[in-house]
Amino acid sequence: MAASLRLFGAASGLRYWSRRLRPAVSSLAAVCSRSVASKTPVGFIGLGNMGNPMAKNLMKHGYPLIIYDVFPDACKEFQDAGEQVVSSPADVAEKADRIITMLPTSINAVEAYSGANGILKKVKKGSLLIDSSTIDPAVSKELAKEVEKMGAVFMDAPVSGGVGAARSGNLTFMVGGVEDEFAAAQELLGCMGSNVVYCGAVGTGQAAKICNNMLLAISMIGTAEAMNLGIRLGLDPKLLAKILNMSSGRCWSSDTYNPVPGVMDGVPSANNYQGGFGTTLMAKDLGLAQDSATSTKSPILLGSLAHQIYRMMCAKGYSKKDFSSVFQFLREEETF
Repeated sequence: MAASLRLFGAASGLRYWSRRLRPAVSSLAAVCSRSVASKTPVGFIGLGNMGNPMAKNLMKHGYPLIIYDVFPDACKEFQDAGEQVVSSPADVAEKADRIITMLPTSINAVEAYSGANGILKKVKKGSLLIDSSTIDPAVSKELAKEVEKMGAVFMDAPVSGGVGAARSGNLTFMVGGVEDEFAAAQELLGCMGSNVVYCGAVGTGQAAKICNNMLLAISMIGTAEAMNLGIRLGLDPKLLAKILNMSSGRCWSSDTYNPVPGVMDGVPSANNYQGGFGTTLMAKDLGLAQDSATSTKSPILLGSLAHQIYRMMCAKGYSKKDFSSVFQFLREEETF
């Protein structure tokens, strides 16, 4: 908790801001003109590939925003659209009693809440703090204790669905916290997602997300291997994808986020694996799954192998590419 605020966002390998994702300021201002002036401001901290479209969907639903990101450029289009930008998480807490955080790692989340300029320095009693980062469940529980001491409420609400779902407002939120506060959280989260699921006590949202992302990593590697094998056997990749998606091998990685360039439009594989969900972040999430498996004595044989593959990818220059670049990695690797 003593880490400097620079660490909160300075690890550039953990955050990928794609200027491609930014619409023109004029169009953003147009969609965010409000007819509901009575809605109270919502704080939003963390405007990366996921946080950016999530915050925009809150704006579309008429919520004024109090914005902070460690990278000032990430705030510019919001400021130009009339949203209030402040200089620290503490300043967000001073001006808003409902705050959503969307950060890359446990370290970032701890700094944003408990750091020298963190939320807890100026949090108001009765505030609702929702963390949509994917972090260690144990860290969520510790943050909840610190928040409770300040008379506020903490809920973990990590998301699934990727950048596409974040843009369209169709994310799935997995929420952990006091059940009596779920309705209040659901009001905000429903502006950004089509599924808001209560999972139980603080930390259970993170537990669900970690399990989901472990399965996602495994299925993406499996899809990439199957596609690579089929192509080397002489199959057209689009035909193979079509067959997989009407057969028992169908999964999200094959029918919505196919890793092979040229098979689908609008996915990272169609753009040299830029944007989307970074390989570094997937490796981080698989590390959380590995830690959780160790603490619960749960065998995750494929999960552990997936972790090693994504760590190897990070070491070989794939850290800033989308995690579906595992297909490219496999194409370039003759042996492990």
